[in-house]
Amino acid sequence: MSKILCVYFSRTGKTEALIQDIARELGCEAVKLEDGVDRSGLGGWLRSGMQAMARKVPEVKKPETALPLSEYDLVILGTPVWAGRCSAPVRSFLLQYGEELRSVAYVITRGSDNHYEQVFDQMDLYVPHPRKRAVSIRCGTVGSSFWRDEFLAGIRDGREDG
Repeated sequence: MSKILCVYFSRTGKTEALIQDIARELGCEAVKLEDGVDRSGLGGWLRSGMQAMARKVPEVKKPETALPLSEYDLVILGTPVWAGRCSAPVRSFLLQYGEELRSVAYVITRGSDNHYEQVFDQMDLYVPHPRKRAVSIRCGTVGSSFWRDEFLAGIRDGREDG
């Protein structure tokens, strides 16, 4: 069994599709965060953006994983960018469980040309060690598969960003 875990939140399905693809390529487990908040439609979009801007932290259920979080060699966190920040459910997960994560990598999905690299630094605040790798992807655009493949190659080779 791979000791890599992918944990993600996805409102529209784009982050979910990307993370599921990454998990399939790495042969690892993937779990979706659930916070019980209705994020559908325009109201859900507005609610999500407002929560991100206000740095709200809705309670998220601890994901059911094959191993305790602390036993994974790497946890890949996937999140969409909301109002220039990671999604509220991922922030909540990091606040609640970040100290249990031995090693992390980040995959953020975005809807604009801005790479939002500051989101990586925001997420690093909640974990005991800096991220190993990070990638910012605008799904469905020219180059998105290249950056996904670069991220995967770095994970497989054990390369760190830097």
